[in-house]
Amino acid sequence: MKYNRILLKLSGESLMGAQGHGIDTSRLNAYALQIQDAVNNGVQVGIVIGGGNIFRGLSGAAKGFDRVKGDQMGMLATVINSLALSSALEAIGQPVKVFTAIPMFPIGYPFSKWEVIKTLKEGSVAIMSCGTGSPYFTTDTGSALRAIEIEADVMLKGTRVDGVYTADPEKDPEAVKFDRITYKEVIDRNLKVMDVTATALCMENNMPIYVFNMDKEGNLAKMLKGENVGTLVE
Repeated sequence: MKYNRILLKLSGESLMGAQGHGIDTSRLNAYALQIQDAVNNGVQVGIVIGGGNIFRGLSGAAKGFDRVKGDQMGMLATVINSLALSSALEAIGQPVKVFTAIPMFPIGYPFSKWEVIKTLKEGSVAIMSCGTGSPYFTTDTGSALRAIEIEADVMLKGTRVDGVYTADPEKDPEAVKFDRITYKEVIDRNLKVMDVTATALCMENNMPIYVFNMDKEGNLAKMLKGENVGTLVE
């Protein structure tokens, strides 16, 4: 395998699958199988999941919610998704531990870099929820922070799109895909890979980002073997 330790960022929206809301169990189970396969091949897997399928703080703020409370609701949505994925992993015999950035025991263990690394080395998956634990930060920034903290080799952003394009490929048929791109170019071109804070954090700490379509089964394994199934940002 190309990488020893990864941080996999999963989109909350992707968990909706075809049903368009909540959690699609078939999508959840497909993710669990791909993650278990990576662990079985010797890869240490840390995971951060968004909460957009349940509640987004920014959307809530636009509808009149207090921004801090809205973001806190979004953090709780990530906990629900993390518990759902941990349950799917346990059901197929994959050891897993959920960590939370906000004290929430016994729902999850308090996040600690050293506890997460110990968990990974033991062959368990570590799911880190609640983003950074602070409002005004996205789960993308939470993922970048966790990737750097747990000393991952790469941060994988599993999305519905198969990489980074010159424009949104779902809206612009002329959009062209990049195989590789620099952090600076992503920021300068204002490409919506991740928010600017997350991209800048990865750039400052030399954390490569790999953007690929996680919804296509088998893509995670291909990426870990070094096949080109997305875009590398470095």
